[in-house]
Amino acid sequence: MAGTPSQELMESETRVAYGPVPRGLFDPALDELSWQLLGDRFLLRGEGQHFFHYRKGEGITIERGPGADASEEALWLNGSVYSAIASLNGLLPVHASAVAIGGRVFAFTGPAGAGKSTLTAALGARELPMFCDDTLVLDLAEPRSITCLPGHKRLKLREDALEMTGARREEKVSCTVDKFFALPAAGDVGEPLPLGELIFLEEGSETSIAPILGAARFAKVHEPNSATWLFTETQSGTRAERFAHLGRLAQQIPMARFMRPIARDRFGEGVTLMTEYLRQKLAE
Repeated sequence: MAGTPSQELMESETRVAYGPVPRGLFDPALDELSWQLLGDRFLLRGEGQHFFHYRKGEGITIERGPGADASEEALWLNGSVYSAIASLNGLLPVHASAVAIGGRVFAFTGPAGAGKSTLTAALGARELPMFCDDTLVLDLAEPRSITCLPGHKRLKLREDALEMTGARREEKVSCTVDKFFALPAAGDVGEPLPLGELIFLEEGSETSIAPILGAARFAKVHEPNSATWLFTETQSGTRAERFAHLGRLAQQIPMARFMRPIARDRFGEGVTLMTEYLRQKLAE
């Protein structure tokens, strides 16, 4: 699949410049580690006087003032800022890591610490290339085929995840984040691809994978970790209209649940099951 208009839009809208930015989009001014959204503008404040301002058509402006930690900059840009820009431009950001197989994307989502990046790294060792880490952006313009946009690629893993997956360690992510960048064993994919499935990682006593059906799909779309909260904040219309929009998303996005025990000695069991599951999807 060649580059899409939405991919070109994101590349244009995420260009970065440095200079002064507002301290708030409305009263009161931003506290540390908080954000504001107003119309077509998004403002985020990191540590100290570290501000990120986005406005549609103008890209991102960053101001590094006293107390700003430059090592954290890429994390903000590739996380909250990237998600906000996607949302303001009608694209759906999902807190997920993903692999590509058979020309489709299979994405793993869940709360922080659920093992999204670790599973992606382990599947790389099974020759499945990475599609993204931490943030996946979906283009919902075509109802019959959801398109996944490739974003930032650098895999981030904790020390124990590096050991479990055998991933090749690179430099530390930042001064305050206890993770290291790592090279995906099977490389990565850089072109837009259709979504195969959004797979929710959950803890359970046994290892299993099953589809999510009915009302449970709506509940999953509405979970905060799916990042739909920011997307819905940017949509116009009444509360009932936004609720109906989430319902349409629940119908449109194929979903499954991956249950497995969070135990190091059973990690390989889960990776093997997921590898078999994804290879079976090739035949569908």
